[in-house]
Amino acid sequence: MQSQAERLKTLADMGAMASASADKAGLRRWLGLGLETHISLPVFAAILLVVIWVVTLRTVANDREAAHLAARASSQEMIDTYEAQVARNLGSIDQTLKVLKYSVELNGAAGALPALNRQGLLPSGLVFMVTVVDRDGRIVASNPPLGGASVASQPFFRFHQHSRADTPYVSQTTTDEANPDWHIHFSRRLNDAAGGFAGAVVVAVDPAYFTSGYERSRMGEHGALGLFGSDGVFRALRVGDNVAWGGGAPAASDDSGALVLSKWDGRRRYTSVRRLHGFSLTAIVGLAESEQMAAFEQQRRNYLWLAGSGSAALVLVVALVCVLSWQMTRTRRRIRRFQETYAAASEASVDAFFVMRSICDDKGTIVDFVIEATNTRAEKMSGMSKQELHGQQLCVVMPSYRDNGIFDDLVKVAILGGVHEAEWQSNHPAIDQRWLHRQVVPVEGGVVAIVRDITERKLAEERIRHMAHHDELTGLPNRSLIRDRLDQAIRHARRNGRCVAVAFIDLDGFKLVNDGLGHNAGDELLKVVGARMAGCMRRDDMLGRFGGDEFVIILADQPDDPMAVAPVLEKIRQAVNEPILLDSQEVQVGCSMGVVMYPRDGDDPNTLMMNADAAMYRAKELGKNAFQFYAREMNASVEEKLVLLEGLRNALECRQFSLLYQPKVDLRSGRIFGVEALIRWQHPEHGMVSPARFIALAEESGLIIPIGDWVLQTACRQARAWCDAGLPRVTMSVNVSPRQFEEKRLVERIAHALHDSGLPARALEIEVTEGLIMRDLAQSVGKMGELKAMGVNLSIDDFGTGYSSLSALKSFPISTLKIDKSFVSDLADNAGDQAIALAVISLGHRLNLRVLAEGVETEQQRRFLLDNDCDEMQGYLFSRPLPPAEVEALLRRQAAEALAGAC
Repeated sequence: MQSQAERLKTLADMGAMASASADKAGLRRWLGLGLETHISLPVFAAILLVVIWVVTLRTVANDREAAHLAARASSQEMIDTYEAQVARNLGSIDQTLKVLKYSVELNGAAGALPALNRQGLLPSGLVFMVTVVDRDGRIVASNPPLGGASVASQPFFRFHQHSRADTPYVSQTTTDEANPDWHIHFSRRLNDAAGGFAGAVVVAVDPAYFTSGYERSRMGEHGALGLFGSDGVFRALRVGDNVAWGGGAPAASDDSGALVLSKWDGRRRYTSVRRLHGFSLTAIVGLAESEQMAAFEQQRRNYLWLAGSGSAALVLVVALVCVLSWQMTRTRRRIRRFQETYAAASEASVDAFFVMRSICDDKGTIVDFVIEATNTRAEKMSGMSKQELHGQQLCVVMPSYRDNGIFDDLVKVAILGGVHEAEWQSNHPAIDQRWLHRQVVPVEGGVVAIVRDITERKLAEERIRHMAHHDELTGLPNRSLIRDRLDQAIRHARRNGRCVAVAFIDLDGFKLVNDGLGHNAGDELLKVVGARMAGCMRRDDMLGRFGGDEFVIILADQPDDPMAVAPVLEKIRQAVNEPILLDSQEVQVGCSMGVVMYPRDGDDPNTLMMNADAAMYRAKELGKNAFQFYAREMNASVEEKLVLLEGLRNALECRQFSLLYQPKVDLRSGRIFGVEALIRWQHPEHGMVSPARFIALAEESGLIIPIGDWVLQTACRQARAWCDAGLPRVTMSVNVSPRQFEEKRLVERIAHALHDSGLPARALEIEVTEGLIMRDLAQSVGKMGELKAMGVNLSIDDFGTGYSSLSALKSFPISTLKIDKSFVSDLADNAGDQAIALAVISLGHRLNLRVLAEGVETEQQRRFLLDNDCDEMQGYLFSRPLPPAEVEALLRRQAAEALAGAC
């Protein structure tokens, strides 16, 4: 028997041999793969591509270096040529300066130029401008002649004036009074006999003179040729055909032709510079890199194109060979991968997949489909497992598909191809009443059906559709659905020879509840009223919310008798009138209804709705809380309003408004202490229009703001005019409408009117109604406080007709209460009106307010008010509203009587 140690050694040897064998097998496998064409050929091609591109890039690099050196050599050669040319030019200019200086010293400033001209030494005036300047900077001689212009401010003159150096001076390129063209001054100093400054001789040269040697054939379109001074500023610079000056010089410092970025245009140039002997000037030559390297760039592109083309051809050939060698393997892998991917995707998908093969009869007609493959989702939709579905005929598993059109769609796709999509509601037991979407695509020998459950999407669409056509608050149909349903009812009635009744409903008193109890209470009221009205209607009728507190009822399939709908309308009215408990407070609203009948009152929805609206407004005018059938004359009222509104828009501009003033009288003394401004409108066609007819229109349209401003401005100016005429001071009262009072700039507008007219604030009284104040108590008290702080008086008009509480009244910064004329008209006989008047008078005096009674027309009314301590009155008993001239007459008469009584 082997020992334990021997057995262990044997097992270790066997393991080592197995490992070595595995390593050899792996090596043989890799060597075998390396010998295959689709692996070895790409490796060889890759090596060849590397060689091609290394050689190409090396050649390009060598050519680039050669082109670079050639460009630098050209730059150096050109600077040599340019330096010699400029040196000759500068030498000639300096020689001219020396000759000119000598001639001045010999012949004087005036005779120097003629002497040189006689000797033929004066340079041409076409190229150079020669000038002699005296010590004061005046030109005393020049060629061509210039007159006595001054150059005392020029740098060259100041230089020679303060420097005794006998060196030429070169200026920057400039213009001056003597020469408006751009030029460069070359000058030398003139000395007098004592060696003092006597002026200067100057040669002015066009800067283009120094760049005339520019050769486009050698320097290209972007080469640079120029001169710049020791100050780094160009005297002349030519680039192509353009000559410039004044710019900064480049950073190049020698004539090596180094590649430098030019400051003036941002181009890189092979630049050489060289300092010129005897002058503080430096010559520069620059050759544009883009032009000098253009030939190289073209050659480089050729090399790269050849290398790229050869590489592409090599890659294409290798790729074709590799494709052919690997085609079968890749095809097998693709099929296997597709099968795996399809299986994984179909199992993870939320859609059901049915792969079906066509079954045809002897004539080739498709009679059914065999289910060949499904996924897990298909099991849930069909209620059967994959094994049960496999091999089953579609119309056996789902027989209803032959009758509902699905089978026909599958046949059509299998024959004609294409993609077909559709939606349907299933009646299969496993998914009964579920909404499904199918997409059918053809495959060889059959079709694939992809089915998705879209029930949730359908429910969401239905919810969105409901929200789009129903009121969010009440759940009733909204304006859009109302018009659609009305259109349908009209078409149905037209076909059947029947009628349709439409009732337009507006709630009476809703605004009072909404303003008094808040918007939440108003919303609750609308929901309760909507539910009550809906409970009074038949199943075929429709109730909708038109907007705000407006509702519309459509009563379809009615006889040609308007009174047939009266019972249901009355039932609705009574249901709305029932008290409603809101926030522990019982409220009651009514409803005004306008009723129209199709086709009698209109044959389209727009006409019917318009006429129903007109009838509703007539119901409100006749006392509210009732229904009114449409009559043709109702539109006349609407048209009249439209005409008035159109005229109202132009009334201010056309100066059709005027003011009358009704006096206010002290009951005890009979003295006029104030007037109330009342607006009147003289319409060009309708004559005098009562304020009762147009004020509400102005308020509704917003025109009350500019009209109110006009009233305020006119009344203040009139009060100031009476004061300036020496009449007794009276208080001017102006009414403010609700829309004016709510306008943010009211206080500013009143202050502006007082400032423009010069009327003291204490002479103006603003009248507001108590209902207006109670709309927003905090804001109202704030505005009234601002007016009171200005010194403007405030009074409450129509007191007793609103709903202000005593706690609110005591917080108002007012000075007067006005008893409404509705309580004054029957004051002599009506005990109730007497009680109200006495209560208002007592309340006003308790609050230290003055009390004024409106509409006093009889002596009995005046006597009652006087006996019960009312302070003031206003009405026809004393005076009707008067134009300004008659008011002035009354005030003059009153002043005269007061003066006579004093005497």
